[in-house]
Amino acid sequence: MSRVVTFGEIMLRLATPGHARFQQAMPGGVDTTFAGAEASIAASLAHLGIDAAFVTALPDHAIADACVADLRSMGVVTRHILRTATGRLGIYFLEHGVNQRGGNVIYDREGSAVAVTPASAYDWEAIFDGCEWFVISGITPAISRNASEVALSAVQEARKRGIKVVCDMNHRAKLWRWEPPRSARDLATRTMRELLRHVTVFVGGISDATAMLGIEFTGDLKALARKIAAEFPHLTHTAFTLRDGSTSAVQCFSGALYESATGTLHTAPTHTITHVIDRLGAGDAFTAGLIFSFLQNSTAPITISFATAAGCLAHSIEGDYNHSTRAEIEALMQGDGGGRVNR
Repeated sequence: MSRVVTFGEIMLRLATPGHARFQQAMPGGVDTTFAGAEASIAASLAHLGIDAAFVTALPDHAIADACVADLRSMGVVTRHILRTATGRLGIYFLEHGVNQRGGNVIYDREGSAVAVTPASAYDWEAIFDGCEWFVISGITPAISRNASEVALSAVQEARKRGIKVVCDMNHRAKLWRWEPPRSARDLATRTMRELLRHVTVFVGGISDATAMLGIEFTGDLKALARKIAAEFPHLTHTAFTLRDGSTSAVQCFSGALYESATGTLHTAPTHTITHVIDRLGAGDAFTAGLIFSFLQNSTAPITISFATAAGCLAHSIEGDYNHSTRAEIEALMQGDGGGRVNR
């Protein structure tokens, strides 16, 4: 029994050391970790003391064994991970941005185990036993037609059991290629609008809402939240990550949470991040912070402040997983952002 279940693809992440370009680092050494939005959310929640399970499909070989062991080492429940004879381990290559040069990601995930494993292979009854919250992202249905069908089946299975469903939109323009000649944007909009009919909490940036839902943003965040809530009446909350980056190394990070029942928009303080170590996974840390606060029955202002502080601290940690503690997140919420040494 796990209070939170997340489902999606986990990949091998190969990052160039420091801020080297691909051409500089290869041939040569790269930094190897495992990464994936839903796995990152499960890891963050487990680090915060929540019973969290991650569900995926992985090939049956030694590298996937190492991936599962890595998840277990962080306290993530892995017993529902399928090991398959078909499909491969997805990979993504990362080149960190610096100053005015943005980061770059190259995906190599076609034919992965998650992309080809059908919904019928997963034991949803066992997976959802005791579950209160289910988390999926907009990345999973972008991988393949089959993964899209599995994602929709999963949220339907969760909803019919009364489980709250969180969808972290995570628009990835380099994906959504599985129905040519339909454009990636049209495919994402059609697919995600169907999936969101079964979702309780929307999470995303403003660009996620406009690119994936086709909803126009006129500069009024509350109006955008109202439009989303009106089009998807099953939503109880709409959460936004708000980012303003002058360069790759300097970011301003905040968040907002809209309550459908009251029509109230709550905003968090803005954190200025002057030295970004690794920005990948910050949105996942934000989503994990939201769910953690919901589980604590926190007020909306506390919930969005905790989520934003968690996302902020994730920028200081190398890799996709957020290893910040609850005490560190709450200290930042209370204004302790001085970076003093804890002696």
